[in-house]
Amino acid sequence: MTTMDRIRALPLWNGTLTIAPLKGGISNESWLVEDGNGRHVVRFGKDYPFHHVFRDREAMVARAAHEAGFAPELRYAAPGVMVSAFLGAKTYGADDVRANAGRIAHLVKRFHDEMPRHVSGAGFMFWAFHVIRDYARTLAAGNSRMCRELPRYLDLADKLEKAQAPLPIIFSHNDLLPANFLDDGSRLWLIDFEYAGFSTAMFDLAGTASNAGMTAEESDELLTVYFGGRPDQAIRRSHQAMQCASLLREAMWSMVSELYLTAPSPRTRRSSSSAAASSAARRLITWHATTRPT
Repeated sequence: MTTMDRIRALPLWNGTLTIAPLKGGISNESWLVEDGNGRHVVRFGKDYPFHHVFRDREAMVARAAHEAGFAPELRYAAPGVMVSAFLGAKTYGADDVRANAGRIAHLVKRFHDEMPRHVSGAGFMFWAFHVIRDYARTLAAGNSRMCRELPRYLDLADKLEKAQAPLPIIFSHNDLLPANFLDDGSRLWLIDFEYAGFSTAMFDLAGTASNAGMTAEESDELLTVYFGGRPDQAIRRSHQAMQCASLLREAMWSMVSELYLTAPSPRTRRSSSSAAASSAARRLITWHATTRPT
C-alpha cells in the first residue's frame, strides 16, 4: 500500500481529497490533506525506542495540549498515524524566535505550569543528561563510528549536569526548534510533542535559545520574562551549561539516527552531528571562561 493509499483509507474524510507533502524530519512524514471538512495534517511515524519516542504518548500529549489551548486539535490517532487540524499559521524560523523572545517565554511558562493538569497515564521524565548517557550506550552497542568520542562526551555531560540550578519539576516540550512554534497573527501555538515529559524548565529555555542562535542579551530577555525578574548568576550559569547539553544531545541524536534512521545522505548526517558536536565544544569553552571562579 502506498502512502497515498494509506491516507485515503483513513476513516475520517468527507468527500474528495487533495493531498500534498509537507516538509518533515527524518523520523516522521507529514502531508497536508484537504477534504469537505477543511484542511488537516496527516503525520506518519513509528515508535523509536532508541530515541525514547513512543507515539501513543505523543498522541496523549497532543490531545492534552489542545485541551489546554496550546496545540491544534488532534482529530484522529491510530498506531503509526495522527491527523491534526491545519492552522495555516506562520512557521517560525530562528529570526522569528529571537524577535519574539518575550512572547515565547510567556507561552513556554504557561505550558510548563498548565500541562500537568491535562496529561494522563504514566509519567515520563525527560532529563537531558540521562538521554546523553543512554545514547552513549546505544552508540557503543551499535559500534558507531563515534565510539572513540564517547568518554569525552560523557565527561562533558557530567560537568554540565553539576552546573544545573535546582528548579521545580514542570511538564516540558523538550524539542523547541523554531519550526515547532506557529504564529497565526494573534497568538502562538506549539506542535510536535515526541519528547514531551516532566523535567525542569531549563532544557526548554536552553533549547529555545540555542536552536535560535540567541545572543546573551536575547537569552537574558527570555529568562527575565520567564522567571519574572532578571536571572541571577546561578540561573545564567545553568542556562549556559544546558545550552551546551542541548547541543550535545542534538549531536548524539544525529549519531544514533545514523544507525537506525534513513537520512538524506551520509555526508549530510555526518555534517549535522559534527557541526552540533563542534558547537557544543565551542559553547563549553565559552561557558568555562565566563563561569570560572574569580
